[in-house]
Amino acid sequence: MSESWKARTRAVHGGTRRSQYGEVSEAIFLTQGFVYDSAEAAAQRFEQAGEDEFIYARYGNPTVRMFEERIALLEGAEDGFATASGMAAVSGALTSMLKAGDRVVSSRALFGSCLYVLEEVLTRYGVEVEFVDGTDLDQWRAAITPGTRAVFFESISNPTLEVVDIAAVSDLAHAVGATVLVDNVFATPVFSDAIAQGADVVIYSATKHIDGQGRALGGIILGTRDFIRKTVEPYMKHTGGSMSPFTAWVMLKGLETMELRVRAQAAGALQLAQALEGHDALARVIYPGLESHAQNDLVARQMGGKGGTVLSLDLAGGQAAAFAFLNALTIPVISNNLGDAKSILTHPATTTHQRLPQDQKDVLGITPGLVRMSVGIEDADDLVADVLQALEKAV
Repeated sequence: MSESWKARTRAVHGGTRRSQYGEVSEAIFLTQGFVYDSAEAAAQRFEQAGEDEFIYARYGNPTVRMFEERIALLEGAEDGFATASGMAAVSGALTSMLKAGDRVVSSRALFGSCLYVLEEVLTRYGVEVEFVDGTDLDQWRAAITPGTRAVFFESISNPTLEVVDIAAVSDLAHAVGATVLVDNVFATPVFSDAIAQGADVVIYSATKHIDGQGRALGGIILGTRDFIRKTVEPYMKHTGGSMSPFTAWVMLKGLETMELRVRAQAAGALQLAQALEGHDALARVIYPGLESHAQNDLVARQMGGKGGTVLSLDLAGGQAAAFAFLNALTIPVISNNLGDAKSILTHPATTTHQRLPQDQKDVLGITPGLVRMSVGIEDADDLVADVLQALEKAV
């Protein structure tokens, strides 16, 4: 029956397991281990655990399994493995499938920690990594050669909001037998259908829109049942990056309201972007939902025209103006998260991407004046008024 449910119904009811008490809200099975009826039963479970049997919380847990099944159903994936953080999901998905001598092609516009995993961690163990401009299909075509093991990109890049053509890049990758891994955080599970568009593996930081209320760290790796259970699970359960039962319960509660929150946030982001475009204090307003965005046509095809919940503002006065602007705001908070019910602003050049050398920041378009704004669920008129008054003080 759940196969015919629409997304909002799946987000509320998918994967539900009820105990003998018939609870309405999902139970938190806050236990690290499980008891067996006999020594023979323990031996049998370790040899081959059944569909609804568990061994140890690092391997799996009923509450965690509810979250995995619910988000997999929502995303259209066969299975999922929940992780301790978004970066545990990124590093786990890549590291579990790669070995020395493998080749990875990645977009160069990535979150700082994703860049670290690709540039520093994977190469340390003999994996070859080549970076390309994610928006340039000719660069992808030239780089994805026979022998390429994996292709990795953010469907919308952090923080300059470049949009990668999932279907086109997936076609190029599949032609040489490569696995396509997509970090889909900025697109959200609400606006992107990455698996249907060709992605083999979809990764989310559940810390962002899935929780969406600043409470807990978490991540999820989604893909085929074979990839999740034969590649990801053995690696994750032995290296310890699994999600806690309490976090899984928080994420289940977040999924129930995610679509309502995300659609309100995206509407607010569009209103802000439209109100701010052309402002004298701004060198540029970057928002995928604006017609002026370089990949706006792709956004229409790939995300149904919805630009997501994040916009970036490039203040003409550089870092001094950006700091003055941030300090003058009264509603949004300054932090380094995104996808929250509260509006959050970040200065990437000095925080999330501060470790990058200046020449790399220049290539990525991370200027001293760039500010990333994750739009919350506050009244959009209030946000517009607050941002406009703060810009006046940044001139």
